[in-house]
Amino acid sequence: MSAIDSIITPIKKEILDFQPYFKSYIKSKASLLNIIINYILKHKGKQMRPMLVFLSAKMLGSINESTYHATALIELMHTATLVHDDIVDNSDKRRGFFSINALWKNKISVLLGDYLLAKGLLLAVNENEFELLKIVSKAVEEMSEGELIQIEKARKLDIDEQTYFNIINKKTAALMIACSTAGAKSVNADNETIEKMAKFGEYLGLAFQIRDDLFDYDNNNSTGKPFGNDIIERKMTLPLIYALTKCDKKEKRAIIKMIRKKDKSTQMVSDIIKFTYKYDGITYAKDIMNEYKAKAINILSELPQNDSNTALLELLEYTTTREK
Repeated sequence: MSAIDSIITPIKKEILDFQPYFKSYIKSKASLLNIIINYILKHKGKQMRPMLVFLSAKMLGSINESTYHATALIELMHTATLVHDDIVDNSDKRRGFFSINALWKNKISVLLGDYLLAKGLLLAVNENEFELLKIVSKAVEEMSEGELIQIEKARKLDIDEQTYFNIINKKTAALMIACSTAGAKSVNADNETIEKMAKFGEYLGLAFQIRDDLFDYDNNNSTGKPFGNDIIERKMTLPLIYALTKCDKKEKRAIIKMIRKKDKSTQMVSDIIKFTYKYDGITYAKDIMNEYKAKAINILSELPQNDSNTALLELLEYTTTREK
């Protein structure tokens, strides 16, 4: 049994039931939209976010119609932001497959993203899920701010560790927080429990993003993400940020000069990565990731001990040890 199969065991029925529910909700009268939506559904990822919503809900109560609304709302908003992100990043691939903008160009991609956002708003309004809408809308706001801060810092290359964590808290952890709190809210958990779930989502999200950033320094990774891609795009992540605090001013200037170059050679990218290893940037990032993992485990120890709690522990373990 794979790690993902084990994680979804307590919610297997709900995950299976969610697929036709979600597909029927987002279908359109426009044939082109339906073609694109079917393409998205065919190439969906591991469904980590639906898993997190359902597991959070089932750990704390009984999954109900509101839980399905929460999961659909998260998926609609998340998919819309991915479509728009690929336009911003000019990405041709998503999870190893052609992105929507690569196949249907930017104009259609923007309209698709708008359609998905509108469907999310309508779902919340029609089902009177205003608390869930508030949770998810806050996440989208944070994600947008995080993306803009990262773009600004990529131009100036003045990012420090505090700014890095501010960015990944907004870009990645915010959505994990929305998943865990929306799941808890859907089963009417009390405010103290919802706060604990928000912290769990935050720690999980931070650990997830650090692990994702570490793939950039491993030419044997199987993610489909190009080796050194963040460096090529001038995205300063934790291993490199830490290494830059440990070298002397002359070496720092030389590395920053290489990062600033628009057309970096393979050798240049390799030299920057070697520099990061030289000053233990990889080890440092892994240690910080494991600190967040430990904090998340502590949160779960304070919550109901059942199969869903165990599955969330497995999800946390998978997040920090995955190879793709």
